[in-house]
Amino acid sequence: MTGGLHVEAVGSGPALVLLHGWAMHSGVWGPLVPRLARRFRVHAVDLPGHGRSPPLAAFTLDAVVHALEQAFAREERLTILGWSLGGLVAMRWALAAPARAGPHVDRLALVSTSPRFVAGDDWPHAMAQETLARFGDELNVAWKLTVLRFLALQLQGSEHGRAALATLRARLYERGEPDRQSLVDAFEAIAAADLRAEAGTLAQPALVVAGSRDTLTLPAAGKWLAGAMPDARFALIAGAAHVPFLSHPDAFYAALDPFLDGR
Repeated sequence: MTGGLHVEAVGSGPALVLLHGWAMHSGVWGPLVPRLARRFRVHAVDLPGHGRSPPLAAFTLDAVVHALEQAFAREERLTILGWSLGGLVAMRWALAAPARAGPHVDRLALVSTSPRFVAGDDWPHAMAQETLARFGDELNVAWKLTVLRFLALQLQGSEHGRAALATLRARLYERGEPDRQSLVDAFEAIAAADLRAEAGTLAQPALVVAGSRDTLTLPAAGKWLAGAMPDARFALIAGAAHVPFLSHPDAFYAALDPFLDGR
């Protein structure tokens, strides 16, 4: 437990922080962690109310960033790898870091994420507002069933999706059930977030990874994000949906490795 968050650290080298997606925990990274730990000190975080981390009074992006800043107060420089909700948190953290004392965010790897998760008149690169709202309503009625449906949606259309979905389902509760209110708050944070106006100020070197068959965070959203950031590259994983590091681990690592090496 570090600063109230459960963080598992392994390996040696520069600090690399892994931030998972909604309703999951840091165990979702699976075999990616030992690969990364050959060259980095990998810090796999359970976000508040997920896995073994206790909930916050309210799960907001700013509150989560504050908890992370406390957890990593002794670190000077960080690379952050964020998936889905974790990518949204990573962007908010990078935006906040220059204005506050704490670790400097050096690099960002943003996987299957978006500056805005809800479609609108000026943003077609996301799920329809009605679809996301329906998930939110169902979450308040039958949250376990809703989480399972959300997991299935993440792998819909993916090559090797059945095996990856089985892995997600098997790991879902291996660290206990997530806090229900944290799930609701986090879902609302996802639905409300819009970082498009700030994307151009994210000056850190960045890698934006998208799956070509992702229906949650559309590839066009990732391409837009990489184009909006001053120093970003875009990698498209062919045949992957929302969880490319599980469904297509070799292709994912081939995109990630040179970026982490500064190539």
